[in-house]
Amino acid sequence: MNPTRTLLPMLGHTRGGRSAATCHFKCGDACVKPDCNTSTNSYFKDIADKSLSRRSMLGLGAIGASALVVGPQLFGAQEASAAPLVPLKNGNNAGGHLSFDAIEPVSRSVDNVSVPEGYDWNAIIRWGDPLFKNTAQFDATKQSARKQAEQFGYNCDYLDIIVDKYSGRTGVLVANHEYTNEDMMFDAAWFEANKDEARRIAMNAHGFSVVEVKRKKKDKKWSYVQGGERNRRITAQTEFTLDGPAAGSDLLKTVADPTGTKVLGTLNNCSGGTTPWGTILSGEENVDQYFSGKGTAEEARYGIGTGATERGWEDTDPRFGLGNEGYENEANRFGWVIEIDPQDPKSTPVKHTSLGRFKHEGANVRIAKNGKAVAYSGDDSRFEYLYKFVSKGTYSKHDRQQNMKLLSEGDLYVAQFNGNSPASEIDGSGQVPSDGAFDGAGTWLPLVKGGASMVDGMSVEEVLVYTRLAADKVGATKMDRPEDVEPSPISGKLYVALTNNSDRGKAGKEGATEPNPRISNRDGHIVELTEAGNDATSTKFTWNILLVAGDPKVNGSTYFSGYPTDKVSPISCPDNLAFDSKGNLWISTDGAPSTIGYSDALHKVTLTGKDRGRVEQFLAVPTGAETCGPLIHDRDNSVFVSVQHPGEGGTYAAPTSLFPDYLANSAAASAGQFYGPRPSVVQVFKEDSHPGKGHGKGKNK
Repeated sequence: MNPTRTLLPMLGHTRGGRSAATCHFKCGDACVKPDCNTSTNSYFKDIADKSLSRRSMLGLGAIGASALVVGPQLFGAQEASAAPLVPLKNGNNAGGHLSFDAIEPVSRSVDNVSVPEGYDWNAIIRWGDPLFKNTAQFDATKQSARKQAEQFGYNCDYLDIIVDKYSGRTGVLVANHEYTNEDMMFDAAWFEANKDEARRIAMNAHGFSVVEVKRKKKDKKWSYVQGGERNRRITAQTEFTLDGPAAGSDLLKTVADPTGTKVLGTLNNCSGGTTPWGTILSGEENVDQYFSGKGTAEEARYGIGTGATERGWEDTDPRFGLGNEGYENEANRFGWVIEIDPQDPKSTPVKHTSLGRFKHEGANVRIAKNGKAVAYSGDDSRFEYLYKFVSKGTYSKHDRQQNMKLLSEGDLYVAQFNGNSPASEIDGSGQVPSDGAFDGAGTWLPLVKGGASMVDGMSVEEVLVYTRLAADKVGATKMDRPEDVEPSPISGKLYVALTNNSDRGKAGKEGATEPNPRISNRDGHIVELTEAGNDATSTKFTWNILLVAGDPKVNGSTYFSGYPTDKVSPISCPDNLAFDSKGNLWISTDGAPSTIGYSDALHKVTLTGKDRGRVEQFLAVPTGAETCGPLIHDRDNSVFVSVQHPGEGGTYAAPTSLFPDYLANSAAASAGQFYGPRPSVVQVFKEDSHPGKGHGKGKNK
């Protein structure tokens, strides 16, 4: 991959301000590749008529006359009784203080973190910041693989700050690092002369950073601690343990690991979750782009192509070439949910085969009434599925080591949704059916149960390694890129972010279904799911669509649970989800510049009462960036986000973002600074509790 001549297959296919470089580096240009799911199972009882009306085929822009007009009774599913998680991720169980006036949508050209009146922001930690006592200050002109292994990685995504209970003034910040953009990281001439070293730097910029943080008081700004005892980097070279039923399988053995139980590294870590026992989960997502395949059907189902990869890692490390003798199974060792212990820098992280292998957006755990740990995960690709895992063992408040084994053994399920409206009423336009709701019931279909395969013709090991194929066989429901799946800490309901699917309804591809009611679904939607009896171990559920995203001013198919569409902030491409202490849903977006033309953002959504469905924009990220890893510490008057891929589309020599250092030119760089964009973790705080610098350029200190 040459930073000066990178081919961008998505050029001409993106719209608005979405950078083709984001598609290229983040997910390997998935949108211009054939859909991996070519199964033809007709499992959905009210699947849309294959012959969509001419109006439907024209797309959402042609349906102005059929705008959604519904009453407040829509989606009025009965609220479940409270069933809090154990514990709430941010430790704040009541009494949030955040209040704000929603900001207006922000132009995608604004290179700043835009926040409400009365708030300011500060970058806690940036790509390249040194983590250990003897780590040198970041210098982009003198990078090395060794240095990067001791610095904060690139493109941070999932985020948590686990506060130490004894003081409330210290803790650990944990962030994963999804992918790298070599065009912006390296001088083009240097890259050409040092390709192997550049690739090793990129490998070490993947993975995780665990870093201690401190603050003066509970509602003050956090700063990171260089040389903290718990500081740690996990990279593409860190040893992991494989556990669960597939560990040791012949499908996972390589010449470097004939036991099939040890893996070097983790790749493309997207979202994640913090468990009730204080460990961090993360999903390995678009891992296909790192491997040069042999052309098998199993590889194709996971998006792995033949020929050279754009990253070229197979030229530096033979394990990324699946045609190299002894490495045929290397790709099978990626695509899992991983678990790390942020309190113990010497612990060995784990890949849990029991949760299945696919493009995990992340995983979030709810403790069921009977003590079982239940983990939910979406497979982030078009026409893919929603999954859950139920542990064999039970959670104990007083046995952390035992809890860390809960995800090693249990039952795996995939979701099948059924709507309750006639197929003829789901015409792809987004118009609500005659019963006044996109809603219905569903079933969790077993893939592995009681240690046995529930899929004809597949062993347990095959189900877990080729989970997509197993889900195809049992008739799971194809969804519009199911990303983050979050259980509410107040109600126990599940919320599923369906980011988009511009291919729905295209020739030869599945049309609209009631849980995915729009063809050419560029803006996405949110599904609310209630498991029977509010029991996380139940195999039955009901569902409804909470919101149908878009800009109501130009899109007649938007819906916000009956809340007036002229009083909401426009929202598009929901990605990561979070909750505040009062149970409000917060949604970060990925792709809004290409759909509604504004910067990606973070929104608050009210879920109950007369304001159910009210969307309020809280912040927007700089030009080219995506909003990731939202973390809501409302009792501390703070919100945190990972600002991922700022300035994507620019280059090292010609940056399009200068966030967060904002240097006038490269000559102005002092120690630790960079003339160009740096993915960073940002804290947004109230100015009355933090003497602020205004809404401008918060600086790392």
